[in-house]
Amino acid sequence: MKVYKGLDEIPSIKNAVITVGTFDGVHIGHQKILKRLNQSAEEVNGESVLITFDPHPRLVVQTEPNIRLLSSLNEKIRLLRATGLNHLSIVRFSREFSNQEASNYISDFLVKHYQPKKIIIGYNHKFGKDRSGDIKLLHELKASYNYEVEEIQKQEIEALDISSTKVRNNLKDGNIEQANKLLGYAYGLEGLVIKGDQLGRTIGYPTANIELADRFKLIPKDGIYAV
Repeated sequence: MKVYKGLDEIPSIKNAVITVGTFDGVHIGHQKILKRLNQSAEEVNGESVLITFDPHPRLVVQTEPNIRLLSSLNEKIRLLRATGLNHLSIVRFSREFSNQEASNYISDFLVKHYQPKKIIIGYNHKFGKDRSGDIKLLHELKASYNYEVEEIQKQEIEALDISSTKVRNNLKDGNIEQANKLLGYAYGLEGLVIKGDQLGRTIGYPTANIELADRFKLIPKDGIYAV
């Protein structure tokens, strides 16, 4: 998987099949969508592309300022490498980016930088100023820019949302085993080990104090965990 952290880094991609989303946690629902993305790219002799954003859009537009993330950017990259994805484009999300007109988002962002053969997107995906762009607009402009649109159905999108919510709730409740089943892997925390009160050595169980790499990372319920 090739990773691009700037729009100027993106090469010409043959028959790009793209999708757009945060894919926080890359749980089993996300993995299913990416499997379809890869299969669709193979069908057109092309390459799969995931466009994601950093920081999380909800943190920038403050629709959910207290959101806690299931994966840091580095963790997300590592998880996505295991999906067979060809390209990952990480786009800097800002208020200026969110305020571009929806039609310009399609022409000056998606088409200009990715030249998509196909766009696979959720039925409720919104983009552009005031979230005015949607899958209907993508369909209206597909003939002009020579791309196809495949819609991810309502029940699948709702399943994705439910899965993310369930993962977060299970972690908050300390139900790690159930959260891991929904994720498809063991939940983890990434950061720098720092000096604490050194109480663990007094009870025969050394512990590690971690300064998290991402301050928005979701921390499971208070407790003692084996890692």
